[in-house]
Order: sequence, then structure tokens, then C-alpha cells
Amino acid sequence: MTLQPASSVDEIVAHLKSLRNEGNIAGMARFGIDTTTALGITTPQMQALVRQVKHNHARALALWDTGLRDARMLAILTADPKALTMEEARAWAGDFNSWEIVDTAADLFTETPYWRELVAEFAEDEREYVRRTAFAMIAGATVHNKDEPDRALLAYLPLIEKYATDPRNFVRKAVNWALRNIGKRNRICHAPALALAEKLAASDDKTARWIGKDAVRELTNENILKRLKP
Repeated sequence: MTLQPASSVDEIVAHLKSLRNEGNIAGMARFGIDTTTALGITTPQMQALVRQVKHNHARALALWDTGLRDARMLAILTADPKALTMEEARAWAGDFNSWEIVDTAADLFTETPYWRELVAEFAEDEREYVRRTAFAMIAGATVHNKDEPDRALLAYLPLIEKYATDPRNFVRKAVNWALRNIGKRNRICHAPALALAEKLAASDDKTARWIGKDAVRELTNENILKRLKP
């Protein structure tokens, strides 16, 4: 069955359910993905579905409301960042329950005009996946938001330092990711990011120390240094 741009939510959900793959669901679980409502749709299948149904913001919101993991992934990939309101972004973040949903949505959020406000707000949020969203957004913005000034990204280093002691797995990995990505953006960003990484590596806090040491290891890698632009 091939879906169309005019396909309804019910038609899309029925098609998603027809693609259910128990083997893929088991594989997702091994990668720490919450599979409670997962159907096991593969990335190539999801990409094909996005091409078929196209972007439709109202429908994306309805797909999200189904609660199905794969419908929500399709919702993120077919939503319009220009139409996504801050209230909608907050509501979605409140539903986050798996790292791969967070990281995909983070890329969508950084395309909105208010994404910087969300970073500040989400970082302060005590919920693990909401806080992860803030740092996944920073990590994504360093790569995808080409016009974002270096100084704006470097301004997130104090935020990274502040939350480098959060020991929760999906937060600490995102904080580490954000720090590494800032440091790898170019040579201007590299030195300040490496300095923070070294500071964290010497911390008495176990989580901060892990984040720092891992970032130092990557930011001093010869291949990384060669690729850095002036």
C-alpha cells in the first residue's frame, strides 16, 4: 500500500500497524528505546512514508495524539516548524519517553524561531527526557544551524557545566554530546569547549568527570583536529 499526501490519520495508522515487525521491536529495545507502543518501523520505511504523505502540520498533531511511537516519529518528521507553537512543543516534550524521539524532535525544535527559549526552559526542567531535549537541541544546532553565531553557541558552555552533574543516563550523554559538538564546530569553538572539558575531567563529581574525560578524548583526537575549520 502506498500512502498519499491526502491520507488520513486513520489510514496512516492502519498502514503503520500493517508494517509491525516483532524482530525490529526487540532490536529497538536492546538500544534502550521504549517499545511499549512501538511497531518496529525501520528508518528507510519511515523515510519512504515521509516522502509519501508530505508535510501536514494539523495531521502531524493528530498523529502525535495517537500515542503510538511510530506515529509520533512520523508526526515529528512531517510537522511544520514554522507552524509549531511553543505550547505544542512543550506538550510534545511532556510526552517524551525515549531518547530517539527526543533527538528527532530536537532537530525540529531548533528550526523554530523560539528554540533558544526552549533550551533554557527545558534545561531547568527536572524530567529526564525534557532536560535531554535541551542539550540535544544545542548539539543539533551546532551542526544544522549554520548561521548561528559561534558566540551564541559558546554561551551554552555555562549551561553545560551547570548540568554536567546530572547522573541520569540520557541527560549526561546529551550534555556530553552538546559539549563535544560545540568543540568540533570550528577552531574558534574548540578551545573554550576543550577548556571546559578539561575542567570537568578534573571534577570531584563522577558524572562531570566522565563527561569531561570523554569530551577531552574526542576533542584532542588528531583526525578531529585536522578537520576543524579555522
